Amino acid sequence: MDAYLLDRIQFAFTVTFHYLFPQLTMGLALLIVVLKGVALRTGNERYDQASRFWAKLFAVNFVLGVVTGIPMEFQFGTNWAEFSRLTGGVIGQPLAMEGVFAFFLESAFLGLFLFGEKRLTKLAHFGSAFMVFFGSWLSGFFIIATDAWMQHPVAYTRLSNGVFQLDSFWGLLSNPWAWRQYAHNMCAAVVTASFVMAATGAFYLLNRRHESFGKIFVKLGVIAGIISCVVMIYPTGDAQGRYVAMNQPAAIAAMEGLFHTQTGAPIVLIGQPNEHTQTIDNPIAANDVLSFLIYGTTKAEVKGLDSFPKQDWPTTLPLLYYAYHIMAGLGTYFVLLMGVAAFLLWRKKLFESRWILWALMLSFPLPYIATTAGWITAEIGRQPWLVYGLLRTSQGFSTHVSAGNGLFTLLGFMGMYAVLSILWIVLVYRMIEHGPGAGAQHAQAEALSA
Repeated sequence: MDAYLLDRIQFAFTVTFHYLFPQLTMGLALLIVVLKGVALRTGNERYDQASRFWAKLFAVNFVLGVVTGIPMEFQFGTNWAEFSRLTGGVIGQPLAMEGVFAFFLESAFLGLFLFGEKRLTKLAHFGSAFMVFFGSWLSGFFIIATDAWMQHPVAYTRLSNGVFQLDSFWGLLSNPWAWRQYAHNMCAAVVTASFVMAATGAFYLLNRRHESFGKIFVKLGVIAGIISCVVMIYPTGDAQGRYVAMNQPAAIAAMEGLFHTQTGAPIVLIGQPNEHTQTIDNPIAANDVLSFLIYGTTKAEVKGLDSFPKQDWPTTLPLLYYAYHIMAGLGTYFVLLMGVAAFLLWRKKLFESRWILWALMLSFPLPYIATTAGWITAEIGRQPWLVYGLLRTSQGFSTHVSAGNGLFTLLGFMGMYAVLSILWIVLVYRMIEHGPGAGAQHAQAEALSA
């Protein structure tokens, strides 16, 4: 393998592994605020204990997210130096804002939330939880704004030497692509947190341990889950899909396996793309649906890949096609599962229905898969461009970093991240086994014995 391919594999690996952690922390931040809000309004100590329990899991994920995120910053200068040289005047600003403001805001108030409860009023402690939520979501926005500029560049001037210069920072932040992508991404983060919370609660209920907390976790997870799953599909997913179709039509054609321009284009539910014959093998399709979803009419023409030069087709087209369909398929499953769970919750039968509790518990990895597939769809859909329509990926890597160096650091990252994965599993397992409220109960027992 050459250095260019290894650089792409290395960044894909590190960013995919890294995002396993922020997607949970951003979603959990909102749910912790809800738990603290209920505790503040009702005075119910169990909701306070539940928020502290999830804050500890938040902290573990936050630390792992920081550790795995730092190498990506260095890769801009090592593996992708030419990209950094050309675009640093644009992407450097939102990345700096993410680090200086959002990251420090989030970490500072997380420390207050975890260690300042005895020194803060209940309202101030709730405020610290809200600021953690605000910081994490602000951090996410600056990252999304950076990626959105690469997907849909705005507010820039390109100088005679090829360097991009930012014309307006507010123009960058108000990029229409960024707001659509941000809304969809944050809904996905809440879906992940909802499934993790509901799965943990289902685990407690199935094992008849910490049942009062298990009911709180399942109830909040299902309510937040059904809302976020629906909103993730419509309107946020629909709006993002339409905007991609308007601005990256080749990506939509590849995602849907549409090799030929069609009027009344179908949507392929199941099938395998065949680049050699430029057809879908063994297709199960719904006629006219793709035209309707994009343009609101079944008679609209949708451009196929044959409308674009082959060198501008998204690379690794089968991976893009399958990633998109995995994301869409799992999103449909999430709505169905959470819809059934919400119905049983409404009928007051959820906590006794072991079959749905098993389904909730075993489904917790699926949002991670769906979110990963979604990011693969977005990033491969942009290919072969680093900055869409302006700078190709092949023009952005570091030509002075050898393939041997790239392979060595890739293997090093794989080994280090394997160790971090084991550490994360052990820490989270111990926290869940320890359970929420156990520390408080032990403290109460000690106080009584004294």
